[in-house]
Amino acid sequence: MTTDAEILNTVAQMPETLKQELLHYAKYLFQNYLKTEAEEKSTKRGGLGIWKDKIWISDDFDEPLEDFKEYM
Repeated sequence: MTTDAEILNTVAQMPETLKQELLHYAKYLFQNYLKTEAEEKSTKRGGLGIWKDKIWISDDFDEPLEDFKEYM
């Protein structure tokens, strides 16, 4: 028996008050699932240019450091 069929069979045997509680709980679970899915998608890395205007590199980045001049 599939999960869907088993759920429907069980719900069919429940009194109306339990069906209402089950419906509220199912909606709650589904909303939490959607929220979790959205959070996981938002934490994924972006594409090219994701750090544009957020970081910078100084113009003399590739220049030798003063501290190491005697070793060069």
